[in-house]
Amino acid sequence: MKTETVSENAKKVSRHELIELLNQDLAREYQAIIGYAVHSQVLKGAEFMNIASELEKHAAQELSHALIIAKQIDYLGGMPAVEPKAVRTSGKAIEMLQFDLENETETIRNYRDRIRQCEKLGEFALAEQIRQILMQEQDHQIALATALGIDVPVSAAFDASRIISASGSSFSTPSGRSGAASRPVTAWSTPSGTT
Repeated sequence: MKTETVSENAKKVSRHELIELLNQDLAREYQAIIGYAVHSQVLKGAEFMNIASELEKHAAQELSHALIIAKQIDYLGGMPAVEPKAVRTSGKAIEMLQFDLENETETIRNYRDRIRQCEKLGEFALAEQIRQILMQEQDHQIALATALGIDVPVSAAFDASRIISASGSSFSTPSGRSGAASRPVTAWSTPSGTT
């Protein structure tokens, strides 16, 4: 059964446009590296110790993502960006984690579009590289949502309610909830009412 997605951003792009979009993704990876590095060091309180340790791991993974994206930009004939997107921070631990979650959700939305764009250009190996990054980004998103005690946000570009089969019926996830996570969740202690 053929499915189609309703995503404005997943339209076919030129090689030059793909380089520009990947540079935006690279700037988001830099943002994540900085955000996780800072947030992992300034979170205070026993309830945040496990979270801070996990954020350090996220920072290292984001650096790996940045290296992969930079290499692919070079492969496509572009020059990798050097400026990060703005990093938001706060004196409140919960707000820092919310900022990280919002950034991951945006990154996931963009990488899902990027995979489709790469495939439309015939750049299947690049699409596969981004799929691997996407899996880690989704793990980060799940871990952050769990730490905050909230549901995993649904990325607008991949909202399951927007996927329509050829027969016109809507698609739902195995759990029956649109956009619900059906994968194991990273175990973090969840802060209880701490801000």
